[in-house]
Amino acid sequence: MNPSVGVVIPTRGDRPGPLRAALEGVLGQDYPRPAQVVVAVDGGDPIDVAEQIADAVAATRGRVRVLPNRLTPGLPGARNTGIAALGTDLIAFCDDDDVWLPGKLTAQVARLGAADFASCAIEVEYGSRRVPRTAGRSEVTVADLVRSRMMMVHSSTFLFRRGALWVDESAPGGQNEDWDLALRAARRQPIVFVDEPLVRVRWGASQYVTRWADRIAGLEWMLARHPELAADPRGSARVYGQLAFHHAALGHRREAGRWALRAFAARRGEPRAPIALAVAIGLVSAHAVLAALHTRGHGI
Repeated sequence: MNPSVGVVIPTRGDRPGPLRAALEGVLGQDYPRPAQVVVAVDGGDPIDVAEQIADAVAATRGRVRVLPNRLTPGLPGARNTGIAALGTDLIAFCDDDDVWLPGKLTAQVARLGAADFASCAIEVEYGSRRVPRTAGRSEVTVADLVRSRMMMVHSSTFLFRRGALWVDESAPGGQNEDWDLALRAARRQPIVFVDEPLVRVRWGASQYVTRWADRIAGLEWMLARHPELAADPRGSARVYGQLAFHHAALGHRREAGRWALRAFAARRGEPRAPIALAVAIGLVSAHAVLAALHTRGHGI
């Protein structure tokens, strides 16, 4: 028998266009059991949101509920509000600026088996470009997520057993809560990975991408929570390079230099360190760097 699936879509009150597209992707899946959907509204009026998406949910026979975030303000609390409101066998996430592609849910449930947690490859959309990001593997381990963030293990790909995991609401500014969740899932058992781009991740509309101080706090939170990040030379160099870049974007030259040196010490070939230094001394802007990377389907 096919397990029941509940989908959590966190949103705010000012994103009706992206939210409608996310809903259509979820509701248009070919999975035999129609998914139950909770749109968890953080920082907005759920009545207004419900009115904005009424056309997308008119024929769903009550499968879509719009609720206020009843927990900690921010993305983690909104996700947990949705989890708590669902009574389904499985929980899936879809961010309000992303789109599930046809066959996503069926492929993941078929592969999940007795495992707790599944993910899949993604297609990054930035401007007019779409770049597939695959992993080249059928499972993802803690070591994989430490060595490389594995950005294709994205929150909009998550499918897991209800009750197995909750989002940590202490994540500062909602940063890295998805990476933390994936690491905790992988500690239980390797994450099942469907290496097909079944989610379109649309960059450019995210409210988090240039919140530099929040990104710094989120990385420091991850280092404190997951000591293995500092123990792996490649993984630690990547995180230190990101910290250098974010400090450089804020104009914190001394801090950018300090983290860049730590990145070089951990791994001489870490590319984020010289990029951060170039931003720190004004050779290039942080926004120009991100735009060039995003065009190629990559982040910093």
